[in-house]
Amino acid sequence: MTDSVHLVFGATSGMAPALARRLLAAGARLVLAARRPEALAGLAAETGARLLAVDARDFDAVRAAAEETAREEGRLDGMVNLAGSLLLKPAHLTSADEYRAVLDANLTTAFAVVRAAGTVLRKTGGAVVLISSAAARIGFANHEAIAAAKAGVQGLVLSAAASYGAARIRINAVAPGLVRTPLSARLVGTKEGEDRSAAMHAIGRIGEPDDVAAAIAWLLDPAQGFVTGQVLGVDGGLGVVRSR
Repeated sequence: MTDSVHLVFGATSGMAPALARRLLAAGARLVLAARRPEALAGLAAETGARLLAVDARDFDAVRAAAEETAREEGRLDGMVNLAGSLLLKPAHLTSADEYRAVLDANLTTAFAVVRAAGTVLRKTGGAVVLISSAAARIGFANHEAIAAAKAGVQGLVLSAAASYGAARIRINAVAPGLVRTPLSARLVGTKEGEDRSAAMHAIGRIGEPDDVAAAIAWLLDPAQGFVTGQVLGVDGGLGVVRSR
């Protein structure tokens, strides 16, 4: 991936530092986009990344960021959407505003990135990586809104991979299990909570940001040029097996 350029949306995500460091170690150049780019000053200084202020829910802003990156960096090889949220409520306790916010943060942002890639990467090809969830593969109580949004991401991956394959745009996603990030802190912030969560995973632990970053970097690598339309479980077996 030496000298390749990758644009990461939702770069204030807890997984962004691990991904940025992996891509930097592979010789890539980075552009980090977030609604609050000032929060990324330290990561930008460490990685040499450019920062962009972008609301990933805004179709036009996402496309403009992709166009600016390709123009200013001279190329654009990959786009990643890390924007997201987590709401744990049963459907009957979820308000209309909460539901729309979950869809916007998780599915609308993913659609915006695919939409921009369909235009900006059409002539050169490239890779897009989105974030789904093990919750889209197996039923967990109180996950209705987030499961619906992440299942939508998986459907988007399949359709977009079919639409843009001829343009050599690869569309894939990773589907993490429970990962140690600020979003999951209330679930794993105590030893009891972490032990209970770890026991749900066949591997016997929860995920770390670098577990997911490694999978994203693998999917971005042009060596995986024959991989598209895939949702890669990075979940310690959570979405597919039960060891207890």
